[in-house]
Amino acid sequence: MESFLLNATIYLGAAVIAVPIAARLGLGSVLGYLVAGLLIGPITGIDGGETEGLMHFAEFGVVMMLFLIGLELDPGALWDMRHRLMGLGGAQVVLTTALVTVVTMFLGASWQVSLTVGLMLSLSSTAIVLQTLSEKRLMQTAGGRSSFSVLLTQDIAVIPMLALMPLLATQTVHHAGDDHATVSLVEGLPGWGVTMVTLGAVAAIILGGRYLARPLFRFINSAQLREMFTAVALLIVVGIATLMNMVGLSPALGAFLAGVMLANSEFRHELETDIEPFKGLLLGLFFITVGAGMDVAGFLDDPFRLFFLAIALMVAKAVVLAPLGYLSGLRRRDLWLFTLGLAQAGEFGFLLVTFTLSQGVITNAIAQDLLTVVALSMLLTPLAFIAYDLLARRAGEHAHHQEEDEIDEQKGVIIVGIGRFGQIVNRLVRSTGFETTVLDSDLSTIQMMRKFGIKAYFGDPTRPDLLQTAGIASAKVLVVAVDDPDSCTKIVAHARAVRPDLHIIARARDRTHVFQLYRAGADDIVREMFDSSLRAGRYVLENIGLSEFEAHEAERMFFNHDRHMIRELANFWDPNVPVEDNEAYRNRAIELDRDIESAMVSSLMELDARRKEDDAA
Repeated sequence: MESFLLNATIYLGAAVIAVPIAARLGLGSVLGYLVAGLLIGPITGIDGGETEGLMHFAEFGVVMMLFLIGLELDPGALWDMRHRLMGLGGAQVVLTTALVTVVTMFLGASWQVSLTVGLMLSLSSTAIVLQTLSEKRLMQTAGGRSSFSVLLTQDIAVIPMLALMPLLATQTVHHAGDDHATVSLVEGLPGWGVTMVTLGAVAAIILGGRYLARPLFRFINSAQLREMFTAVALLIVVGIATLMNMVGLSPALGAFLAGVMLANSEFRHELETDIEPFKGLLLGLFFITVGAGMDVAGFLDDPFRLFFLAIALMVAKAVVLAPLGYLSGLRRRDLWLFTLGLAQAGEFGFLLVTFTLSQGVITNAIAQDLLTVVALSMLLTPLAFIAYDLLARRAGEHAHHQEEDEIDEQKGVIIVGIGRFGQIVNRLVRSTGFETTVLDSDLSTIQMMRKFGIKAYFGDPTRPDLLQTAGIASAKVLVVAVDDPDSCTKIVAHARAVRPDLHIIARARDRTHVFQLYRAGADDIVREMFDSSLRAGRYVLENIGLSEFEAHEAERMFFNHDRHMIRELANFWDPNVPVEDNEAYRNRAIELDRDIESAMVSSLMELDARRKEDDAA
C-alpha cells in the first residue's frame, strides 16, 4: 500500500509539471503525460519500475472515457450518420488495416499478428487531433468535419476490435497470482462457447442499460443525495468492468455499450458530470504508466529502425487518407488537414497493445515495438500540423495572387466582410433598393453568396488597391464588418486617411476594440453583441415586474448612457495599459456605472408615480 501511494504521488507530481509545459508548447496533454512517464520511468528510474499495479488502476480511465464517448452517441444520431461513418470513416479503417496487414505479413509475421497490428495502427489520436483542431479553430472547416467523422468511426470500431482480438490468440497466457482473485465465466470452454458467453454478457449490458438503469436512477434520485449519483455512476462502470473481465474481454467494450444505451436518458448529463473528473485523472495516469513502461533501452539499441517504422506508418496512412479525402470532395488545405492530421497512430493503440499482449495475441517484443512506434507517431504529430500551417499559408498567398476577382462596377455602399454580421447589413440595404459592393477574403463564403444571387468579390480587403478598385474614392458609406479586429482597424485607418469625408461604420469585437476604431476614424461603431444583449435584458425586465413601456424606457436610457460612457472612457483609455490596470479609467467607469444606476432608479420611480396618478384619475 505504501509503495502504491508513493508511486501515485510521483506520477501525479510528474503530470503536474510536464502536462502544463507540453500544453504551452502546443504538444497536447496526451504527449505531456507520455513524457512525464518516460522521465520518471525508464529515463530516471524514480518510480522503481513498479508500474503494473498502478496500470491496472489507471486502465479504468480508458473504461470511463469510452463510457463518456458512448453517452455522447445517441443511437438515433448514429443511424442518421451511418452513410458518412460507413463511407469515409469505414473505408479508412478497412483500407489502412488491409495495407498495414499486408506489409506486416511481408515482414514475416503470421496473419493473426499482422491483422492485429493492422487494426491497432488504423486508429488515429482522438485526443490530439480534436484538441489541435479546437485550438486552431479548424473544427468547422470541411477538413475538420471530415476528420471528426473518421475519428468517431474509429472510436466505434474499437469495440468490435476488442471482441475480435481474443479470437486471434495463438498462445495461451497464464497470469500468475490471478487465480485466487478472478472468477472466470469462460475458463475451460471451447472457442465457440467463449464467443457465446461473451455475446451473452454484451447482450446483458445492452438490456440492462436499456431497461434497468433508468428505474435505478429514479430510485436513487428519491434520496436527494448528490454523492449517491456519483456512487451509482461508479458502480455501473466498475460493475461492467468486472463482468467484462469475467468473460475475458476489455472492460471498455461494455462501458461503451452501456454509455450508448444511456445516451437518451434524462440522467445523461448527471452521469457525465459525475464521471468526468475520475476519467480525466485516471486517463492521465494510464498514459503516464504507458510512458513509464516503454522500452527506452530497446529504442536506443535500434533507434533508426523504429523511427523508420513510425514515419513509414504515417506515410502509409497518408497514402490511404489522401485519395479518400479527395473522393469525398476535399481540396487543397482541407485535404492537407485531413491527410496530415490523421496520419498518426492513436491512444487506443496503447490500450489494444496492452490488451492483446494479455490475451496472448502478440509477443512482448512486438508489443514494445508497437508502443514505441505509436508514441513516436504521436510525438511527430505537432510537426505534421506545422507542415499543414505552412502549406495552408502558401496556398492562401497563392490564392490571393491568382484568384482575386476583378471588380467591374462601383456602388455607393461598400461592405467589407460578408459573414453573419455583414449579411444582415447587406440584406437590409439591398431590400430598400440601394446597390452594394461586397468584398470578402473567404472564397467559400463568396461562392455561397453567389448561389443566392448576391454578387460579391473575392480578395484581401486590407490591400489599399482593392479598396481603390472597389470605388472608395466615390463611395458614400463604407461598412467594415470583418471578424478579425486587427484587420478591421487597419481598413478603417486606411479608409479615413484616403477619404476624410467618407462615412465609416465599423463592427467592434468589444469595448477595447471600440476605442481602437474610434481613434482610427470610424464614425459609427457597432459592438457585435450589444444590441441583442439589450433586447435580452429588456425581456428580463418585462418578466420580473416592469411593464413593456417601462422596460423599453430602461433599455433606451441604458443605450444612451452607454454611448455617453464610451465617449467619456475613450479619453482615459491607453492602448499600452490594460483597462484593469488603468486606475483613471477604472475609477471613471465605476463613477459612470453609479450614475446610470441612480438615473435609472429615479426614472422608474417617476414613471411609476405617473402611472398611479393616471390610474387615480
